[in-house]
Amino acid sequence: MAPVIALSHIQKYYGDQLALDDLSLSVEPGEVFGFLGQNGAGKSTSIRILLGIIDPDGGSRQVLGAPTALEVSQRIGYLPEERGLYKRMSAERVIAYLGQLKGMDAASALEQARILLQRYGLGEAAKKRVQQLSKGMAQKVQVLSTLVHDPDLLILDEPFSGLDPVNQQVLEGLVGDMKRAGKTILFSTHVMQHAERLCDRVCIIAHGRDVFTGTVAEARALLPSRMILRTADDIAPLKLCLRWGRSAPSAKLGRWWIMKLKR
Repeated sequence: MAPVIALSHIQKYYGDQLALDDLSLSVEPGEVFGFLGQNGAGKSTSIRILLGIIDPDGGSRQVLGAPTALEVSQRIGYLPEERGLYKRMSAERVIAYLGQLKGMDAASALEQARILLQRYGLGEAAKKRVQQLSKGMAQKVQVLSTLVHDPDLLILDEPFSGLDPVNQQVLEGLVGDMKRAGKTILFSTHVMQHAERLCDRVCIIAHGRDVFTGTVAEARALLPSRMILRTADDIAPLKLCLRWGRSAPSAKLGRWWIMKLKR
């Protein structure tokens, strides 16, 4: 089957600064794909190019078989990094309105909004204005608005940012629900733990370049082995290293010692 998402040799400049340098990636149908990198690595720029919000300076893109996401926008749910909801609208109405923008009729959009709010713990907040909701609740409303129209592809830009641990778990559960429903999901994050729990594959970028693409297990295999010991004195870790025949401690942080181990 053809990839749902394909970026090929993408380049993007902002003035003289090279933001993306020969970036390529593909996402297969039904896959949860993590897009990892530090802030400023190029994740949001890549997603905006993918969605046709901005154009690349070189390379090609394809989404759901189309040369630009604008041609298949009703099949895509997009959560931008910069959140934005109509604060004076109720939670159910704002979700329904965004569903209508994706082609739903008013009655179906409102019914689906109420179903989603109830399913994900916001049933009692359905008629509250967005401005009355907590930050975490408002962010959940924003996430639900991306999937009210039952998209084939979900693109989530830093979806866990600003959520407390409880709501992060709820969002992880939502991503799991979408995967079981056969949806394709791409989400960007700079927190590896989310990718470990959710992703089939990941792409790690740095300075606009793809430095690794593969499974989480394959990514772990590339990391040097190490262990962290906390002791009551400064000499015990060194004795332990010598007893094991391993290398000497590579760094000391107070009473924390980090040791790189020979394979």
